[in-house]
Amino acid sequence: MALGPVRPSPLVEQAAARLREQIAAGHWPVGTRLPGETTLARELGVGRSTVREALRALTGAGLVRPRQGAGVFVVATQPVEDWPTRLRRAAVSDVYEVRMAVEVHAARLAAARRTPEDVAAIGAALDGRRAAATADDRAFVDADIAFHAAVVDAAHNPVLAELFAEFTPVLREGLVDLLALTGQRVQDPNTADDAHAALARAIADGDAETAANVLRAELEDPFGGPREH
Repeated sequence: MALGPVRPSPLVEQAAARLREQIAAGHWPVGTRLPGETTLARELGVGRSTVREALRALTGAGLVRPRQGAGVFVVATQPVEDWPTRLRRAAVSDVYEVRMAVEVHAARLAAARRTPEDVAAIGAALDGRRAAATADDRAFVDADIAFHAAVVDAAHNPVLAELFAEFTPVLREGLVDLLALTGQRVQDPNTADDAHAALARAIADGDAETAANVLRAELEDPFGGPREH
């Protein structure tokens, strides 16, 4: 089954919008703890999972902040950025959480299991990514995904390969959104080339921990600096 689009579902967006309106109207002042998920679900007429995702969107918008063991608290009445942009950022962050789960493990396995053919395929994909630096964002993203697909293939785990293939449409849209939100390719059209080259070297050298660490560092904060991952 193919995964759905990267943006939150309409039901989640509607729930998040209603909560945002209540916060903006002062229903819950800054510093106030929001009601629990069960109460909010009943008030909004949705399920708890929808409330949970709506709260994640509000957290991404900078309106609320969860405190471990204490609940979710209002920290602002207006988002720092426009609402659609904040929702897109929250959605991209969700994509990267899934990437972390799949790709870091795949990189570790690739370093342990790669064949000479795998190393050649990863090198060719890296060259393709570099060649795409002069193309538009979508073409560059396609070349980037081809590189990561070569890494996943080198893990020789059919379940990981299938997960990555199913995830690819979501990943493509997430990466295109990321580049649009950050403008990372404006100054560096071949953004994150050093990290990708380091990942290719680590896999070729059979250095599983370095491969995993390089990729983890690239995925931990997609908005944290001038890089693509």
